[in-house]
Amino acid sequence: MYNLHPGFSVSPTPSKVGETVKVRYHGLLSGAGADQVFLHTGYGTGSWQNIYDYCLNKEGNEWEKSIKIEKDGQFNFCFKDSADHWDNNNGMNWSYTIK
Repeated sequence: MYNLHPGFSVSPTPSKVGETVKVRYHGLLSGAGADQVFLHTGYGTGSWQNIYDYCLNKEGNEWEKSIKIEKDGQFNFCFKDSADHWDNNNGMNWSYTIK
C-alpha cells in the first residue's frame, strides 16, 4: 500500500490500464462529518477528460471504493463531499502516470 497523504491511501499503486485499485479516504472531509464522500477522477494534463465521480462506501471510520484504471496517461483525482467541499491537495490534486 502506498500512503500518499495522511488522509487517504491507494492500493496497489496504479501503473497500467486495466488494473483495479482500492482507494481509502479518511481525510479532512471525514473529520468534518461528511455524510457522503466522492472520489473525483479524470485523465490527462491540463483540462481533465473522462471525468467521473465515484460514490465511496463508508467502512468504519473510512470511506472506500475499488475502481478500474480505464486509460493511459495521467490519472488525476481528489475528493469532495455532498456539500461540495473539496480535499484537493490545495488545488494541486493528486495524480499517477499510467502506461
